[in-house]
Amino acid sequence: MIRKEISAFKVAATYIGTVVGAGFASGQEILQFFVYHGINGIMGLLIAIFMFVFYGYVILRLGNRLNASSYKKVIMKAGGPLFGRVIDLVVTFFLFGALSAMIAGCGAIFEEQFGLSSAFGGVVMAVLSVVTVLTGIGGVISAISFVVPLLLLAVIIVSIFSLFYVPDITVITTADFPFKAAVKNFALSGILYASYNLLMAVAILAPLGQKTNDRSKLRWGAILGGMGLGLGAFLIFFTILINMPTASLYEIPMLYVAGKISPVLKFVYSFILIAEIYTTAVGNLYGFAARFTEVGSVKYKIFTVASGGMALIASGFGFAKLVHYLYPIAGYGGIIMLIGLTYRIINHK
Repeated sequence: MIRKEISAFKVAATYIGTVVGAGFASGQEILQFFVYHGINGIMGLLIAIFMFVFYGYVILRLGNRLNASSYKKVIMKAGGPLFGRVIDLVVTFFLFGALSAMIAGCGAIFEEQFGLSSAFGGVVMAVLSVVTVLTGIGGVISAISFVVPLLLLAVIIVSIFSLFYVPDITVITTADFPFKAAVKNFALSGILYASYNLLMAVAILAPLGQKTNDRSKLRWGAILGGMGLGLGAFLIFFTILINMPTASLYEIPMLYVAGKISPVLKFVYSFILIAEIYTTAVGNLYGFAARFTEVGSVKYKIFTVASGGMALIASGFGFAKLVHYLYPIAGYGGIIMLIGLTYRIINHK
């Protein structure tokens, strides 16, 4: 089959953009899964990065081999008739839950940074996501890959400058609050963090795999994507760690740090953060709609609009709470998917 070719860079950028969003770029995920473990969080992050590279490629490769237009084919291949249905249910539930978290995250930024209603911010994100997803997978990939370099640049700038605004760098040797962590064990934190993000990313990675006939592009896309995620995560990790415990008091820790450096930087980072929330929300909504309808059909359009509206209502639960309770649960569900994928790899099926 002739496919419209996609570059390894675009694969990597789309991968990164699907994972980063309100939780990642805001620092809330990194705080709850790694920073609360102090220096031990580094080991958890290394585990997560390895899983991002390895399983990212596995999902892309399966999507390519199965010519998957949605994640369902990959899920059923990984889990078989029985576990495939269980994984499918978990992925579907989490895509909607994570979409709600993205909308809630945008609302939190509008309220904390701009002094506007969080409900207004949520409506803006829901509408933008719905409009983009109505264009199909091409529009989703273009939107996601465009924003990623801006986020990584912003994270690098904030992280470097934050070193000059820390009263006591020795805080990194004493910061350790595992009792506050979403997952109490740092190694399990790394595994669950990667598994729930892969659970979310499969919605885009599976159909992305069919966009090229060149396996090397998929392999390098997974490597660059995983390493890019690792770079961003490490920078955010150390930035928040050296600003503990004050940074933990904010729903958007990275905005707090940016504000210490410069009001202008905080303002700019706010918009980049909103853009990253948008990329993840778009990926989640597309995967959710593509699971139940044929992309481009009238039913797809109606379902997309209705899903955006329902997620907006669900976002009222709150951003930090959604990250703390929903994401670890999804992580355990993601482990089932990864076990299935590992089985297929070992048995070359």
